[in-house]
Amino acid sequence: MSTPRTAGNTAHQHVPVSPAASLTERRKAETRMEIARAAAALFVRQGLRATRAEDIAQAAGIAPRTFYRYFASKEEAVAPLYAAGAQRWTEAVRAAPASLGVLEALRHAVRETLTPGFGVSASAWEWVRTLIRLADASPALRKVWAEVCQAEEGALAEILAHRLSAHARQAAAVGEAADSAGTSRTDGCEDTRDNVSHPEPHPSPDPHPAPDAGPTLPPNPNPNPNPNTTPNPNQDPAAPASAPPRLRFAAAVAGAAIRVAVESWAATTEPPTGANGPATLALHNLDALAHFAWEEAD
Repeated sequence: MSTPRTAGNTAHQHVPVSPAASLTERRKAETRMEIARAAAALFVRQGLRATRAEDIAQAAGIAPRTFYRYFASKEEAVAPLYAAGAQRWTEAVRAAPASLGVLEALRHAVRETLTPGFGVSASAWEWVRTLIRLADASPALRKVWAEVCQAEEGALAEILAHRLSAHARQAAAVGEAADSAGTSRTDGCEDTRDNVSHPEPHPSPDPHPAPDAGPTLPPNPNPNPNPNTTPNPNQDPAAPASAPPRLRFAAAVAGAAIRVAVESWAATTEPPTGANGPATLALHNLDALAHFAWEEAD
């Protein structure tokens, strides 16, 4: 989860925006995040109940009508902060080294995003604690938090599907290379039969030899299996279909492992590091997927 930018917290949270977004969309995303920071700061300082939408608008330097163009309620105003934190974890899963298995990629992302010092300072985690506690105390804010978590579970399922698809393609390529190497060794084997015991017949020379046909063309490296169809040049062959049910289930379990870890830690007064910190708790929760058959989920 992200943290608000205030006088006491100068860390600037990156606003997650698609690289293809227009300048207008980027500005809107920045405005949404500025409103979210202002709302979070007021919630932390004076409480959710005592904060009005008008107070948030004033703190963000916008008119109340502008606030309502972006959010329907004061509780929804912190949704970008919740979403930014959740997206940091899912994007860390996407960016994990390709050599890692799925579970190790999830663990890698936990260490990268839930350990203080990796993008979020220890002091910023205290803001996280307060915002999570507010969500636990307010049904409206808890609904916003739950919707963000559910949306990220869907995004995580697609990321896992891409990772499993990439692993499958890599394994297939390795298998094909091994088969090709085996075929080459077989083709290169010499005939060790006894030439004395089994003499080879010597054909008579052809009085009318055919002209040299020249070198043969190599096989088509990307043949079209159906001659009646034309390959679609815009189709990405590496893009898998939408995540299957078993993989969506696994993503939901992984997402719950992170959410419960952060919520459990926020309910205590423990520091964000150590055996009771969110990273350690999340890694322990992810053990629930230790025996999950990832190959069968793709």
